[in-house]
Amino acid sequence: MNIQWNGVMPAVFTWLKESKSGSLEIDFDATQKQAAGILKVQGKGGSRMSGLVGSGTLGENSYLSTKQRLSLLKSLSEVAKEYNVPLISGAAAETKEELAKIVEGLATVGVDTVMVMPPKTKGVPSEKEMYEYYALSEETAKDVGVTIMPYNNPDAAGYHALSTELLKRLSVLPKVTALKISTIDVSIIETLVLENKDLKVLAGVDTVTVYAGLAGASGGITGVGTIFPKASVTMQEYVLNREWAKANKISQALNSLSYLDAQPLLMEYLKFAMGIHHNDVAGGLRTYGKKLTQQQIDDVRARYILAKERLEVLDLIG
Repeated sequence: MNIQWNGVMPAVFTWLKESKSGSLEIDFDATQKQAAGILKVQGKGGSRMSGLVGSGTLGENSYLSTKQRLSLLKSLSEVAKEYNVPLISGAAAETKEELAKIVEGLATVGVDTVMVMPPKTKGVPSEKEMYEYYALSEETAKDVGVTIMPYNNPDAAGYHALSTELLKRLSVLPKVTALKISTIDVSIIETLVLENKDLKVLAGVDTVTVYAGLAGASGGITGVGTIFPKASVTMQEYVLNREWAKANKISQALNSLSYLDAQPLLMEYLKFAMGIHHNDVAGGLRTYGKKLTQQQIDDVRARYILAKERLEVLDLIG
């Protein structure tokens, strides 16, 4: 699949249901239905989401077993194929050899591009070790017919930052199709794009969509856009057309909810907001992650209502 990366892609939630024994299990039908519903939505300019991200941070990735993860992605690949968009998923491991096996597994279930997180080690890897970790994943991707996307997430606890110099070196590897930069420091994006004008960079934090576009990002991966896809797609249309004032108006309307995308409990917060949006509060609170307090629930609800009211004025609910 020839992926352009000029657009926004939803990082969809993994919906859960209670099994007969009372434990939580993946609700494949609900997850597929929500993913399809997001991909159907058009922005005001007529475009749609340009990809589908499954089993990511918002998809309970860190809580799923390998078997669960692969089954989930196989089901989402059916949706991606139906809407002719690439399927993207993440991968992280302690060693480059473990990472290579994960990439091989993801290729078997229909994943087109693997977002590769930095190694999950306590000690900070050297630049040489970090490069070799990514280089082996790129070689493996070449062997199994997928591409990779190095994922720099320096603001998240537990992830080693990728230096700008390392990102430059990785960006020119043949099977590196784009970079994902999840940080509020968009100057990193500007620096990379100044070095290589053909480089595709995806922003990963909803609060900086407009600023990342101004810095040179070609698109983004969104959490808030799973809840308000029409707004997210329309905002990206304006960014690509360099209509900054219009794009910023949508960013401001989403602000109360986008704030949550940069918080440690982003998955739990945004999943609950999704539950409110679809009149499925109970489902939005089902998670393998942390249980929200009543204060947190009330805060998310208030933020959702404010964003919805602002978007209704702009005719961007859909």
